[in-house]
Amino acid sequence: MTTDTIPPFSAAGRGQLTQTRVLHSEWVKLRTLRSTFFTLLAAAVAMTGMGPLFSAVTAAHWSDMGTAERASVNPTALSLIGFFLAQLAVGVMGVLVVTGEYSTGMIRATFSAVPRRLPVLWAKAAVYAAVTWALMTATSLTAFLAGQALMSSTGAGASLSDPGVTRAVLGTGLYLTVVGLLSVAIGALVRKTAGGITAVFGLLLVLPELVRALPSSWADQVSPYLPSNAGHALAVLQSDPHTLAPWTGFTVFCLYAAVALGGAAVALKRRDA
Repeated sequence: MTTDTIPPFSAAGRGQLTQTRVLHSEWVKLRTLRSTFFTLLAAAVAMTGMGPLFSAVTAAHWSDMGTAERASVNPTALSLIGFFLAQLAVGVMGVLVVTGEYSTGMIRATFSAVPRRLPVLWAKAAVYAAVTWALMTATSLTAFLAGQALMSSTGAGASLSDPGVTRAVLGTGLYLTVVGLLSVAIGALVRKTAGGITAVFGLLLVLPELVRALPSSWADQVSPYLPSNAGHALAVLQSDPHTLAPWTGFTVFCLYAAVALGGAAVALKRRDA
């Protein structure tokens, strides 16, 4: 984040400082950062590229697949497989939304304009969540429709009217939105880009792998409540016995994000900029 991207906050000087004006300020900051465009573009490409690619490859080899292999194909999950890479890009940008200002020192100007501080955190979270939800929901739907079109020749495609499919497609967008909120909170807690990104990746990707190394009786009890496993339950068409119900899992994931944002709010009030 460079100083030439800092929006003038003269609106605060011309009248009362309101949450709406803070939201507008954060929106201007977000859309004028080049990193926003390239990072979210990477997330969109991952969503709309990987799913259709995997669907096309599966359709091309459909005639060579055995009955058991065909039965194991989940066309909905196949078309949405890009979420795995997309969550990395969304997480990185979520951390940068906060840590970018700390790395440049711009955060001091921000808090001079908004001395109460918390409106800044809520505005950053709200703006980034809205952008992430709109983009990831649109790309999830695009990936699904493209993937099913490519799978149509196999006769194994899915449609939005099939049970649970609409929930899985829209749930992917919701899951990635909460990943963004969680990343904003971690960025506000850690304040360092490298540390924040490491924490997000560790929480979403490394921790589930570590839990798998536990004895199965322990792993089956713990794994469903891990942030990424709980949240992604909403985007899974067919749950296995060791996962939470879709909306229960998503609620647990939202609680993780809420607790992290609460911790970030406390830290923001107590620590110096």
